[in-house]
Amino acid sequence: MDVVSDAISTVRTGRPSSNRVRVSGGWATRLDPYEGAGFHVVLEGACLLFPEGGEPVRLGTGDAVLLPHGTGHLLADVRADAASLERAVPFEDWRPDGPAHHPASEAGAVELLCGKYRLDRSRAHPLMRELPTVAHLPNRVGRHPELRSAIDLLGGELGGLRPGAGIAVPSLLDLLFVYMIRSWMAEDGTGVWSAALGDPVTATALRALHADPAAPWTNESLAAEVGVSRPTLARRFTALVGRPPMAYLTWWRLTAAAALLRDTPDPLAAIARRVGYGTPYAFSHAFNREFGTTPGRYREHGAAPA
Repeated sequence: MDVVSDAISTVRTGRPSSNRVRVSGGWATRLDPYEGAGFHVVLEGACLLFPEGGEPVRLGTGDAVLLPHGTGHLLADVRADAASLERAVPFEDWRPDGPAHHPASEAGAVELLCGKYRLDRSRAHPLMRELPTVAHLPNRVGRHPELRSAIDLLGGELGGLRPGAGIAVPSLLDLLFVYMIRSWMAEDGTGVWSAALGDPVTATALRALHADPAAPWTNESLAAEVGVSRPTLARRFTALVGRPPMAYLTWWRLTAAAALLRDTPDPLAAIARRVGYGTPYAFSHAFNREFGTTPGRYREHGAAPA
């Protein structure tokens, strides 16, 4: 596993949902805040997105937008005024024209892919936390071809009842989520984690820790793996990640363990071994110190205090 994959896998829960809708005329719909991430892709036409507390974003054909923190927002026709926004219909009650492919485009028609991911953000990786409220990915020729391909494939699957769609659609939604985050990191050169993953020393160290968190890592062995001195590793890693390598490793081991407690029936001894603790007692002591509760109570109640 790599950092981005692990950051996604520890927060993702359940199955994502999506639909393909087409609407024309004056319209506006409201999506309330939710525990997850939302996305919209404009397949045809243009519309406006109004995030709570933020500036409106115009979305054109081929544009994708990710709302990674479940921010409430409105979607509306480009001609929408304040009065029509006040009358926005809740998304769950919205009745657009339908998902069918139309043989001819109506003037002003908009076709959208809309979806949600269920996320448990109680122990989110800082890479996920630093994503913006609205990650707008404009459609530009030659940019992010993988994202464009995923959009085309997903749109095709949602456009009709095809054999195997029950497996294909969730898999494509997972792929779309990865590609949207990857594309945003490529677009945004100012993020902490974009810098960390772009630094050869820090990135190599992170890959090693995530590839085998159960290994008996020390500062010396990790520096040798990366091919730099221990002081160099400590200085660059701490500056970019915000904590020393072994402190990050401890945090990541316990965060990964929390996800295993949530998602699997594995016994504590097996989870302890998977994340690098020799005994359930040592694991429980570290987990309680980090999260303020025991692994058993965490599994029973779903989450520890944030």
